[in-house]
Amino acid sequence: MNRLLTTLILAGSASLAQADMATRAVDYHIDGEVFQGLLVYDDSVTAPRPGLLMVPNWMGVTENAAKKAWRAAGSDYVVFIADMYGRHIRPADAAQAGAAAGAVKGDTELMRTRVNAALEVFRQEAAELLDTSRMGAIGFCFGGTSVLELARSGTALSSVVSFHGNLDTGLPAQPGAVKSPVLVLHGADDPYVPPQQVADFEAEMRNAGTDDWQLLSFGGAVHSFTDPTANLPGQAMYDARVADRAFRQMRLFFAETMALPVPDTSR
Repeated sequence: MNRLLTTLILAGSASLAQADMATRAVDYHIDGEVFQGLLVYDDSVTAPRPGLLMVPNWMGVTENAAKKAWRAAGSDYVVFIADMYGRHIRPADAAQAGAAAGAVKGDTELMRTRVNAALEVFRQEAAELLDTSRMGAIGFCFGGTSVLELARSGTALSSVVSFHGNLDTGLPAQPGAVKSPVLVLHGADDPYVPPQQVADFEAEMRNAGTDDWQLLSFGGAVHSFTDPTANLPGQAMYDARVADRAFRQMRLFFAETMALPVPDTSR
């Protein structure tokens, strides 16, 4: 696989405002098409760290996605933000994002191919930074859906966490397929993930023969509760309290599944 590696150190960027945050853009190919993901990590840490593949929301690889990766990872993890659309598709608004995300979500095999390819690129391109025995995946909204497909595809990771992602799928997990512990962080009042979809997901996990899954519903929360830009009351709305709780649950889950020290969950 031919890849062009571009290094972008944004530690001094006022817009990102993080002294130790570094990013590195990574070009890669899937079936002849060029994609560009983004590594996010603390470049002051020299020891290998666990890795988190992150699939962002439907806006794709953006500065906001990098900020969210930094919030999730800090100095404890290396994050690779996967490109699910292709390097030349960067949605400018919700309409373009909906079209791009819909094209991928509507083809479950394509979604699984792209998210698994991004994971392999991550392992190769960040090998010097990673403790590859501790690898997880996180996703937000469309990205939450994507990492659940990663788990359904049979990829074995230390853990997979979905934040306010859709739970339906075109290819339900087959018995024995799910090999990764799964945590779903869900808004109890999310209108895009109705109770029947939640019930169907629970039945799917049981039918898949795995008991290492959790679904945590946050009362009063709707879609996009971790996204500070979400502002559609009753539909997609940021909730700072729920976001803090969700990130704490993620860190505790990783500590358990990756055999890490119990983290300071106050941040």
